[in-house]
Amino acid sequence: MLSPHELSTLMLVNEAPQQLESGRLDLDALRERRLVVVEMMEGGQTAPRLTPQGDEILSAIEKIRIRRDRTHAARH
Repeated sequence: MLSPHELSTLMLVNEAPQQLESGRLDLDALRERRLVVVEMMEGGQTAPRLTPQGDEILSAIEKIRIRRDRTHAARH
């Protein structure tokens, strides 16, 4: 199970990877779980990106959010 910090880091990797510091513990935990990889870019910089498993988690969360929103809208 992902902690709230790990989940928010996973979302940041997806939306704004340039905002992440490479030494973040949450990023290391996501790498250990094989949800994120860190690639070497031109110029020696690194950039995190989601693995297919990381993408699946975010997709599942989005489906749950959409279902919840629909249920909430139907009640009102």
